[in-house]
Amino acid sequence: MAKITEEVKGVIGKTKGFAVATTTKEGEPNVVPIAFGKVLSEEEVLLMDVFMKKTEENIKANPRVAISVWDMDTFTGYQLKGSARIETSGSVFDEGVDMVKSMMPQLSPKAAVVVEVDSIYVTSPGPDVGKR
Repeated sequence: MAKITEEVKGVIGKTKGFAVATTTKEGEPNVVPIAFGKVLSEEEVLLMDVFMKKTEENIKANPRVAISVWDMDTFTGYQLKGSARIETSGSVFDEGVDMVKSMMPQLSPKAAVVVEVDSIYVTSPGPDVGKR
């Protein structure tokens, strides 16, 4: 497991969206924008499934995902990789539903996607790009 540092948490907290990449069992890539997400712990990120179709199917077939987050004010970015699980009930799901409903009450989230982060890479421009 990789520890989500305070700096990474700050970027996740400021990001306007999450680019989430999955693949089919055969390796066909899929990337989607996700609007609702946050850090759950030093090792987990929560993404809310409001409209996912292919992404949900891909996670069920292959739980490996990559998430890209960025802060356009500072040009700071990170890629987080890990394994995802889908939760449709329980406290994490309820917490995610509350987050979505507080921003857009008309939406009805289908599931919480919890990503256990095992590696984090720098995507900020400069000499550290690509470093773990």
